[in-house]
Amino acid sequence: MNVVPTVSVLGVIKTRLKGAKKGHSLLKRKSDALTIRFRSILKRIIETKEGMAEVMGAASFSLVQAQYAAGDNIKQMIMQSAGRRATVQVASGMDNVAGVQIPVLRRVRVSEQVGGGVTVETGDRDAGDAEARGLTGLGKGGQAVEACRRSYLKAVDLCIELASLQTSFHLLDEAIRVTNRRVNALEYVVTPRLENTVAYIEGELDELQREEFFRLKKVQAKKKRDEALKRELDAENAARAEVDVDAEIQAAIATGEFGDLHLSAQAQEEVRKVTGDLAAGGGIPHGDDDDGSDLLFF
Repeated sequence: MNVVPTVSVLGVIKTRLKGAKKGHSLLKRKSDALTIRFRSILKRIIETKEGMAEVMGAASFSLVQAQYAAGDNIKQMIMQSAGRRATVQVASGMDNVAGVQIPVLRRVRVSEQVGGGVTVETGDRDAGDAEARGLTGLGKGGQAVEACRRSYLKAVDLCIELASLQTSFHLLDEAIRVTNRRVNALEYVVTPRLENTVAYIEGELDELQREEFFRLKKVQAKKKRDEALKRELDAENAARAEVDVDAEIQAAIATGEFGDLHLSAQAQEEVRKVTGDLAAGGGIPHGDDDDGSDLLFF
């Protein structure tokens, strides 16, 4: 990731890394919850399909029994006694599984009332609709027709349940694939990339800190060398000035002239006093000696 290695950028990347890890944890738990529900639905689908064969076989056998008991005109008899509105309808609802909306289908019984009103009942599925059936099978085969109706109602219940399970199965399967792709992307792509970026920025900041520390040490060492050199130069200049002053004083004492000396009045007075004392005691002979040089004796 192309970033500028600064402290502010490091804070932003660390915040993104923290969010990526938290998102990975949440998506992982969501995937686990969806997987648990997915396996539960798969188990119910297998059980429903296994029971479907038995139920459909029993319904087909009861239809044959009803045809045998009621005779060949059972089709016309059933059609004549059927109402204008279906007494069995399917209602749909929604179920939330870890944020995934899956449909839930159920069978409801609709009974007609006088006046055109329609009442949806979800209680006992097999009771209360005798008027809708009318006098079906009153002459012969009534019990066989009723048993056939109950058998097919059970088969319809299983078909509705199986349709609801199959729909939920496909939706959960797609949701699990999408969630797993996101989990894998966060775990194997986003998080390692952010961690590498954090390591790169921290390494660059450490290198900059070491360079700054080394630069400060060099500057401090140079300052110390400059101060030592300045002290040596000051000491050397002071010693040279002291030697020059001593030489001038010696020359002034020898000649007795103090006009060219850059001394204070008190210092000049002291020099004159010393010179006078030495002259009074004969310590300052003037004139040429045997060698032709002026000598000054103390």
